[in-house]
Amino acid sequence: MADFSILMMHLSRLAEELVLWTSAEFGFVVLDDKYTTGSSIMPQKKNPDGAELVRGRTGRVYGDLFTLLCAMKGLPLAYNKDLQEDKSTFYDALDVVTGSLQMMERMIGTLKAQPETMCKAVKKGFLNATEVADYLVKKGVAFRDAHSIVGQIVLAAEEQGKAIEDLTLEQLQQFSPAFSEDIFSYIDYDNILSKGIKKEML
Repeated sequence: MADFSILMMHLSRLAEELVLWTSAEFGFVVLDDKYTTGSSIMPQKKNPDGAELVRGRTGRVYGDLFTLLCAMKGLPLAYNKDLQEDKSTFYDALDVVTGSLQMMERMIGTLKAQPETMCKAVKKGFLNATEVADYLVKKGVAFRDAHSIVGQIVLAAEEQGKAIEDLTLEQLQQFSPAFSEDIFSYIDYDNILSKGIKKEML
């Protein structure tokens, strides 16, 4: 039952990701209609009920484990009739875990990713600023200086309503002569994501 609780904790975290990713604010994935319901007020809204139920039932499995722990905490190191109470909580937790695994498998197996929306989200918030600092360090700039330079670049880009990659080479060189044409391939989001995937595989 401790294992069930840990498993449900991870399923609940994944369920929370699906709730967030399917929201209008993110829109990263779309769940199959079988695992969603319409809103009673907003007909255009799809509620991720499957994910919310998995998340909500996690506490029930925790409660089953805690019930057993409470029954055991005052027992001597031998079998006592109190332990009959383990059956109902165990089978309740088993039913919840089994159903949750099935629901999660079906939701994941039928969801549709929205890669274009994901790409737009990646490009918000100057997520390639760290790569710019890494680039400068590889060009021989001390990290402390590189960190300061990138901060100035981000401020300048914000003032102009631009992303870092939208700045020209001449504009970047105003902050450091270490920049050259290869900076743009270095901070390209496709290249950054590819590097991240390679690191994960290693």
